[in-house]
Amino acid sequence: MAWGRVLVATRRVRLDSAQIAERLVAILSDRQAEDITQIDISKVSTFADYFIIATANNVRQLNALIDTLDRDMKVAGVEMGPKEGEPDSGWVLLDFEDVIVHLFSPDQRAFYNLEGLWSRSAPLVRFQ
Repeated sequence: MAWGRVLVATRRVRLDSAQIAERLVAILSDRQAEDITQIDISKVSTFADYFIIATANNVRQLNALIDTLDRDMKVAGVEMGPKEGEPDSGWVLLDFEDVIVHLFSPDQRAFYNLEGLWSRSAPLVRFQ
């Protein structure tokens, strides 16, 4: 008797950008990121639908947030794209399909003030 492999087809549901953003916000909140803000840029941008901005208090927390977002979103079927910036610099950009995550140190967040730049043209939602 020959043993064969049985392949089970699993159908994965693809998350839309709003669902991806919701998961990212939940992960950041669970990991104690501070001042989480979601900006819907879908009406004014062609490169993404949402920005999510969060603050981490130190390099160690920034690294932990990056690792957790990458791992947890991979489980959800969403691969992290290119990463820009380094935790030591106080700013990291993470690409999750149509959602861009900006992780900042408190000083860098105040300096770049992305909420101020986008608030006139896109709706903001603050969490926490």
